[in-house]
Amino acid sequence: MAKNSKTINGKTVAENRKARFAYEVVDTYEAGLVLTGTEVKSLREGQANIQESYASVEGGEIWLINSYLPEYLQGNRFNHEPRRRRKLLLNKKEMARLSQAVEREGMTMVPLKIYFNDRGRAKMLLAVARGKKLHDKRETEKKRDWAREKGRLLKQHG
Repeated sequence: MAKNSKTINGKTVAENRKARFAYEVVDTYEAGLVLTGTEVKSLREGQANIQESYASVEGGEIWLINSYLPEYLQGNRFNHEPRRRRKLLLNKKEMARLSQAVEREGMTMVPLKIYFNDRGRAKMLLAVARGKKLHDKRETEKKRDWAREKGRLLKQHG
């Protein structure tokens, strides 16, 4: 489930919490986003959803597909499309590594979170991940439930 938090300036704007449950994260990359002015303003208001989005290599570039940035209310005719494809900014070596992992090893690129760095630039944490099988998901759920129960027991008994 995507979590929207409204803390800006070096903090997370949108997070894809379901990705760590559904995928085994192998590696992460920080990528810049090519955004229009109204998209940045919408992000600064803390409105974004990257739950069902993914990244794809097309024409030697990496694109973010199916992310949702709602229209900026004061944007009038210069507003953006909420679900448009957005270009990700990475250097050539990173793009080559990502496309190689996707093509040869059968992995996928999943966005983990969108945030503003200390310079005020919109960044995305992009993960190269492998899909988990059903039994792996069950194991993750068991570990999470046991950690929660252990915390309750320790809290009750000091």
